Amino acid sequence: MKIQVRGRNVEVTDALKEYVAKRLGKLEKYRENLGDAQVTMTVEKESHRVEVTIPVNGMLLRGEETTGDMYASIDLVVDKLEKQLEKYKGRLFKRTAKTTNGEMRPAEERDAGEGPRVVRTKRFAIKPMVVDEAVMQMNLLGHSFFVFSNAETEQVNVVYRRKDGNFGLIEPEF
Repeated sequence: MKIQVRGRNVEVTDALKEYVAKRLGKLEKYRENLGDAQVTMTVEKESHRVEVTIPVNGMLLRGEETTGDMYASIDLVVDKLEKQLEKYKGRLFKRTAKTTNGEMRPAEERDAGEGPRVVRTKRFAIKPMVVDEAVMQMNLLGHSFFVFSNAETEQVNVVYRRKDGNFGLIEPEF
């Protein structure tokens, strides 16, 4: 697994890179040849945040942690990723689809006087999947909703987490 480490408001030292590589290396016991890991370290005031994204067979494994210490944040995010891998190990590694990465790019800036504006646009490859698989992907990403192409209806659907802990499905009606 190749690891790309980026820093925002922090200098990424060799010691930090080595520590990240050592800790993320633990994930390879679940499966060799995981996708290339993207690690972003951010420091804002007293908080040290680490975000890790790893593509796994066409799905994304993602974790984010914030503490007062960068090394503690790295430890916590790796523990979170290990739990996700353990929980979804059977389902994740049965898949044979190729790895895909979402592309994120900032939207064009507009004048501040126009009210709310789009500040970021996210583009991603959309592929057909069943509803259960979309729920699993949403949970892996840690999001409250997930947009996908429903393999059964061949339409774009959205699954979302409800306040009662269950899930909802939004289907278009023509």
